[in-house]
Formats: sequence, structure tokens, C-alpha cells
Amino acid sequence: MPTSEVDYLLIGGGLASASAAQTLRQEGAEGTIMLVGREPDPPYHRPPCSKEYLRGTESREDTFVCPLDWYTENEVQLKTRTSVTALDMNSRRAMLSSKEEVTFDKALIATGANVRRLNAPGCELEEIHYLRALANADAIRRSVEQAESVVLIGGSYIGCEVAASLTQMGKHCSIVMQESVPLERGFGRKMGSYFQEILRSHGIDFYPEDELESFAGEERVSKVLTKRGHELAAQTVVIGAGVIPDVRLAQQAGLEISQSGGVRCDAHLESSAAGVYVAGDICEYDSRIHGRRIRVEHWDVANSQGRTAALNMLGRDTSHEIVPYFFSDLADWASLEYLGPAYEWDREIIRGSTEQGNFSNWYLKDNRVLGVLQVGQAKDLDHARELIRKGVTLSESQLAAIGDPGSDLENLDN
Repeated sequence: MPTSEVDYLLIGGGLASASAAQTLRQEGAEGTIMLVGREPDPPYHRPPCSKEYLRGTESREDTFVCPLDWYTENEVQLKTRTSVTALDMNSRRAMLSSKEEVTFDKALIATGANVRRLNAPGCELEEIHYLRALANADAIRRSVEQAESVVLIGGSYIGCEVAASLTQMGKHCSIVMQESVPLERGFGRKMGSYFQEILRSHGIDFYPEDELESFAGEERVSKVLTKRGHELAAQTVVIGAGVIPDVRLAQQAGLEISQSGGVRCDAHLESSAAGVYVAGDICEYDSRIHGRRIRVEHWDVANSQGRTAALNMLGRDTSHEIVPYFFSDLADWASLEYLGPAYEWDREIIRGSTEQGNFSNWYLKDNRVLGVLQVGQAKDLDHARELIRKGVTLSESQLAAIGDPGSDLENLDN
């Protein structure tokens, strides 16, 4: 049985591992690095899967975090189509699906998440899709070539982004969702209504406060039936029902798993096993900014957490104190950026013009900024990031300044 020895083992072929590999080399790590990922492609950015790559305006190579030759030039062993099947923390040994054994000094576990699958009558029919990887985007693009009507199940990011992309490609899209308005769970009803009107104005239909009942068709899906009695024509279905953190490897290795399903980590992203760090969708860490343990599934979080984990592998004693950031585009109709997450709030302040599509919506609780949603060309995120990071309690006059787009936010965090 072949055996390798590495200084740094990066488990998971996504952005977190790529970011960790880049940081290790940029910060002077001279040891051996192995990056193991189960997908056929090297680490890539996932947002284009529902946007540019899905629409065919961005190539596969354009999505890659690093060009393929970067791994060779930086002496990073890249193993695609390979999984770590077992970890022994006592011997610091990993078993790969290739039957190779790897011993390691430090490790990063960034195994990501799997899509939540719906078990409804007819779910075995052809052209019912989930979206997580480039291959899924390829399959959806092929499927809609023969489709006129597409039904999206779920009113969150996947449902809205895919509906916008496919509408731009000339397809009629309908969204079936449990929420009253799309994106409500993250942004609230007011902002959800704002985005719903944008999507609706481009021809997307909504079936709110409803759920999937079943699919109908012969071999290929032809209809979606909902629990409220709607029958929607569909030659393609895309389901965006959320994801489940893939903690199987971490759990098998004996790492501590929280009740909410993430791998418990300290503020340095170190797991219950010394020298083993966690990043991305499975990472539930002690956030000094939020004053609680949080787990965030946004794409850019994996990038910053991969960097923090790498710094700590190098002994830098770095707490992860970066305010989570996320962005989304609804075709070329609207772009949004978000800092947070605000899990609950008692006040919202809009700064700017929703009519012109150039504003920020501030989420506050007890006069503290917990999150900010920015739309268009508003330039408020840098100020908001400092207020969130410092946990500043604002006066009523400071809150009034936030609501006045002509005011200067420069000194609000003092």
C-alpha cells in the first residue's frame, strides 16, 4: 500500500483548500502540501454555476481559483477525483479512495456540503436537477435546450439566480417556495418584496407559501404539482432546497460535532483535534464579532476561513475576525452584496433610493448594526463592516445619519 508523507494535508477540493494552499505558499511555507478533492476539476468558484457559466458566457477554466499550472509551479500536490475515506487522528494518517495512505502534520478539513434532496413522488423522472457543481450546470444547460418552461423549487439564492439566468436565456420560469417572498429568510419581507418585483418584471412567476407535492410525466418530467393545487408545466426542474454540511469524515475521525450539524471549532478555526483546522460550510466557530458560535454557508466565507486556517497552521495565532461577506447577481437586473449575518433584527434603515436601485438596507438590533444589504453602486460596506466588527451602539442622531444618503458615515464607529 503506497504511503506518502506531507506537512499540510488539505481535504476538500473547494475554495477553502485553494485559499489555504495559496496562503501557505505566500506566507513562506516550505513544507509539502497535498490538496485532495473528489471533483474532476481543480478548485473553482461556485457562483458562476448559477450565473455566467450556466449561461455559457464564462468558460470552465475561467471559474478555476488558480490556473492548473499554479499547483505545479508552487509544488502543491493536487489530487482530483479522490476522497479521503478515513482519518486517524492518533497516527495522523489519512486513507484515500485511491488506496494510498498519507501521513500528515497539520490538516484542513473543508469537505463542504451536499444538496438537500427532496423525496417526492416522481422524483426519479428525467430532467429534475440540483445545482452544486460545474457538472450540474452542464446538465441543466443541456436540459433547457429542449425546454420552454422551467420550474424552480425554492425561493433562496439558487432558485432566484437560476431563474434569472434561464429567463435571460429565453425560458419561462416559475418559482415555487415556502416563503411569502423570495430571499425572505435572509433579508426579510421588505427586501424580499423588492427582489420579487424585479424578477416578476422580467416574466418570472411566483407561487409563494406553497410546497412541492409531486412530479408528473412519462420518462421526462412534464408537470410540477404543488400542495396548494397548482399544476405547472415543466420540461426542466431545478431544486434549490438548501444544503447539508458534509461532516461524515470529521465525525468518523472523532471530531466534536455540534447539535446544529457543524464541526465545532475555536476562534482560530481549530477543531477538537490539535493541528486540525476546519473551513467552509462545515465550520462552526466561536465568532468574537457575533459573540456566539456561528456557521455561515456563503461562498466568500470559505476564502477567508481558508486563509485564517493556513495562518494558524504556520503558528500565527490568528483569530478569525472577518465579517462574513456574500454577493449575488440576478442576471444583469440587480446586484447585491451582504455583510452579516443578521439572524434577527428589530429595525431596518434604508439609505439611498430603492426606486433607482442604488441603496443599502441596514439591519439593527438594540441600535447595533448586525447586517447590511447593499444594492447597486452604494458605497457603504466599508463603514458597515467596522460598525459590525466593533459592535458599536449608535445614538438616534447616528441612526438618522445612516438614513440620510447625503450624510458622511466616516466617524460613526468612533
